[in-house]
Amino acid sequence: MKTTRFDIEKFNGITNFNLWQVLIMTILVQIGLKKVVTEKKPENLDQLEWEELDEKILSTIQLCLANRVL
Repeated sequence: MKTTRFDIEKFNGITNFNLWQVLIMTILVQIGLKKVVTEKKPENLDQLEWEELDEKILSTIQLCLANRVL
């Protein structure tokens, strides 16, 4: 399995939030999770699976926040 690393500046409250937001959405697209923040839960997806995807997104976003913002 190939791993791709994305290196963006952590949002610290001072950097440009709009740019940071675009970069986060781009990362979510690349890792296949954007649908979780932009769509409702698909009928055919188990609630537990949906919650796991939601946790993955949350952790991805949290890892891109500076400690003082988190």
